[in-house]
Amino acid sequence: MTATRVDEDALAYELDRSHVFHSWSAQGALHPMVLAGGRGCRVWDHAGNEYLDFSSQMVNLNIGHQHPAVTAAIADQAAKLATIAPATANLARGQAAQRITARAPEGLNKVFFTNGGADAVENAIRMARLHTGRDKVLSTYRSYHGNTGAAVAATGDWRRMPNEYARGHVHFFGPYLYRTEFWAAGPEQECERALRHLERMVQCEGPATVAAILLESVPGTAGIMVPPPGYLAGVREIADRYGIVLILDEVMCGFGRTGRWFAFDGHNVKPDLITFAKGVNSGYVPVGGVIISDAIVDTFDERVFPGGLTYSGHPLAAASIVAALDAMEQEGIVENAAEIGRSALGPELALLAQDCPIVGEVRGEGVFWAVELVADRATREPVSAATIARVKSEMVARGVLPFTADNRVHVVPPCVVTAAEVTEGVAVLRDVLTALPAEEIR
Repeated sequence: MTATRVDEDALAYELDRSHVFHSWSAQGALHPMVLAGGRGCRVWDHAGNEYLDFSSQMVNLNIGHQHPAVTAAIADQAAKLATIAPATANLARGQAAQRITARAPEGLNKVFFTNGGADAVENAIRMARLHTGRDKVLSTYRSYHGNTGAAVAATGDWRRMPNEYARGHVHFFGPYLYRTEFWAAGPEQECERALRHLERMVQCEGPATVAAILLESVPGTAGIMVPPPGYLAGVREIADRYGIVLILDEVMCGFGRTGRWFAFDGHNVKPDLITFAKGVNSGYVPVGGVIISDAIVDTFDERVFPGGLTYSGHPLAAASIVAALDAMEQEGIVENAAEIGRSALGPELALLAQDCPIVGEVRGEGVFWAVELVADRATREPVSAATIARVKSEMVARGVLPFTADNRVHVVPPCVVTAAEVTEGVAVLRDVLTALPAEEIR
């Protein structure tokens, strides 16, 4: 550890605490980690301390840190044309949209680019309302859709409560068998009852008032709850029955995270609008967007779409999308995520659940897994925030960066993770969980 590196860490920390206001935080007690570099599934600080990134930062680094093809594409585009207004045509933007729609279902052929996931959701809601002439948006309580006006109101968790300024949002319960709201005994019953609940919500709200049903294909921050077979197709049927737009939010779960290009692939469902961000370019440059069905595109052929962003389809972001998606295809990165889920993460987490009484359930697919921690397996009482904080700090001390939410550790490494890295990370989680004194678990 050189003096220069120590000084860089100290300076980075000092500047942050003096001048940076952090999200979702009380500012006074913050102690942010300083990071200086990364490659693949590893990051390090200026002093050279290395960590295995089992969080993908914000569950967005699907291609891993510092993929050379993506960083080179950004640099090349910056040298050619760093920015251009969204009203112009630009080759990188067109190529990015082409790459994205090529992986979408038939009949979704255009992309409206945004700066991130929240404003993708905002604009999808705007499109649905204008297309239908209706107002209400139905979304689940266990969801997160972003931190802008309509997106945070559509969010189901506590973060919407200080921010409920947008109109026309109604929440319902989606399927979650481990903590079923429907007294279900199995996935078929959970699916059937959850769909019945949703249809009754539509009927009671008035079908002629409902513009959209908004769902994360696989809810992410809310708990990585893979929908039971038939659920998404059943939601599509309800939407069709009442003339409602179906918006599937793929911001966190899309572009390889579940071992598929889109998380809804394989669920026999075709949405009207798809929101995306994070995974499309692994967050190397801020970007998001809405993939739009032809029917909704047609609504705006002779009618002005009243939405826009200065940085919509930014050339640097577009170039990073092209490079990321091409590299993911050429290197089999989505297939790697699927195989890792089947042969490494899934089995190793199943053994963890078998051996550690604090684990109530593990669930997921691809490189998108949740380990739900409970104080009592019989009652399924969640562990406290203090216990989760201790688990997180102990994992970091052992060189692994986890993603935690509520009473869960989300195991969400980049899609390029190897089986050896999975074994390394899960072993650290196992060590931390088994070392927790039973009397302190609460």
